[in-house]
Amino acid sequence: MLEELDIRNLGPIREASIAPARGMTAITGETGAGKSMLLSAIRLVSGDTAESSRVAAGADEAWAQAIFALDDDALAVDSGNHGQDDSSRDADDGDAAALIGVAAAVARARDAGVEPEDGELFLSRTVPASGRSRAVLGGKSVPRSVLGSIAGELVTIHGQADQLKIASAARQREFLDRVAGDEAELDAYRQAWNELTAMDERLGRLRSQESSARQQADYLRESIDRINRTNPQLGEDEELKSRRERIENAADIAQGVGAALGALDASQVDADAGGASAVDLINHAVTSLRAIRVGGEFAEQADRLESINADLGDVVFSLTQELGDEGSVEDLDQINGRIHELNELTRRWGPTLADVIAWRDKATFDLEDLDASPEKVAELEAERQSLYSAALAAADTLSAARTKAAASLGARVADELSSLAMSGASLEVRVTPRELSDGHDNDREAAAGDSAGDTGPLEPYGRDDIAFLFTPFEGSAQLPMGKSASGGELSRLMLALELVAADVRGGSDQTFIFDEVDAGVGGKAAVELGKRLARLARNAQVIVVTHLAQVASWADAQFVVSKESQGAGDETAGVATTVCEVRDDQRVHEIARMLSGSESEASLDHARELLKDSTL
Repeated sequence: MLEELDIRNLGPIREASIAPARGMTAITGETGAGKSMLLSAIRLVSGDTAESSRVAAGADEAWAQAIFALDDDALAVDSGNHGQDDSSRDADDGDAAALIGVAAAVARARDAGVEPEDGELFLSRTVPASGRSRAVLGGKSVPRSVLGSIAGELVTIHGQADQLKIASAARQREFLDRVAGDEAELDAYRQAWNELTAMDERLGRLRSQESSARQQADYLRESIDRINRTNPQLGEDEELKSRRERIENAADIAQGVGAALGALDASQVDADAGGASAVDLINHAVTSLRAIRVGGEFAEQADRLESINADLGDVVFSLTQELGDEGSVEDLDQINGRIHELNELTRRWGPTLADVIAWRDKATFDLEDLDASPEKVAELEAERQSLYSAALAAADTLSAARTKAAASLGARVADELSSLAMSGASLEVRVTPRELSDGHDNDREAAAGDSAGDTGPLEPYGRDDIAFLFTPFEGSAQLPMGKSASGGELSRLMLALELVAADVRGGSDQTFIFDEVDAGVGGKAAVELGKRLARLARNAQVIVVTHLAQVASWADAQFVVSKESQGAGDETAGVATTVCEVRDDQRVHEIARMLSGSESEASLDHARELLKDSTL
């Protein structure tokens, strides 16, 4: 939502600040007062071309800033890699398409290194009287294209100069998909498309291999064979080194273990050995303490000795297992030989045995892509054909969803246009699936492509050509949008489209700005126009520049752009344009002026009645 728009030295406006309502805001004022400068400010912060002629006379620079309030859901979205411009929309891998509106704007701001502050995003533009303009996002200088990509997700301007956006096939396709609610079908197709193009890239690499690639394949194959012959196991080298150390120190180990056992329990070393062992002596001490008739301390000491004796028994058992388990000289030779083999591997592909195994596994995968044998290519081509058929089937499912939505969209838009003083106007949303290259739509085997990279009718967005064809009045020729109507008619058409989209898909997190939407409208049609703008504003922010009281009366907030002399009767003093919000009686007077050009009692009563009746 646009929270605030600030302007300095832009055209006739020296300084202005507008805080639009959450719902509908009307911008009114006499013709020539400077209402267009507000749209100019929005366009500037949206990355449009800066013109030094727009700088106010005598000022060094013009400046505009838009502050957008962001909802918590959008702020919670991780950015990923979503930055892109319109030229890359069709080539997108699907990640950016998963984010729209405010969430996409937040993601792109983060991609530019700017984190929203206190739930707000600041977009500003400075235009000097001479020199280059400066685009700023959240206090950080950025290319103006970054402002454009972010503002494009936050604001939609419907004016004569802005309708060319919806005239593009990509924008029309995006709008139809939004109304169709075909996210599941679109995601399924994108997944199939990504798998197909990944296979095409893989086949392309195989077929374009040169001598160096074949040499690399030979090296990988020989290296993998060498490692596999040795067959290293994780941790094997450390285990072998430990065993070797025991064998090399077998005499010291046997002597030390024997002496320890002789002291602890001589019977474990020599069954005929005489004398009491440490275990026996402790047992004797326990028996002696238990024989004392006085309990307490002596019983506790006996308990402690029994616990010590249990631990001592475990030690004796463990040492006994070590006797005679040191291995032979032959074992040592085998261990040294194996350690040498493993060292050769770590020297070439290490430094550790785990690195060697990881290198082999990766090399095995890389070898598959480098191995351009006819059998391998044929195998991948068969897999590619299967992927192509799956993508084609997903594209057909997507086409069916779009075709169904297109018929409903055209009918509903025609109904809305009839209420907007455009009786007889109609919109046809035409979905035309591209034919397969061989002309046999059912012969998928033949159509699967004989060469990698030939995707036939398939594109990243499906196989459909989408066209919005508008007929502005009965009997008129049907022409593509943007070439078949005036600015006012196109603005009303866009209002009808947005209304249908809101009815079908619910509220929007964008700000819609309508200019010239009331051109050629009056009477009852003007009331219907205002009513529909207010209906759209129930679930979105709407700003309308209008000269009709019947439209402005529906607004939740109204700002008046007016000219005021800076000197009393002195023509040389100049004229300044001011922007002020009008409320209560001030608004009644402004509505009366818009109705009749005067503020008579009759016009004021009419204004009050109009404001009272302008409620949904």
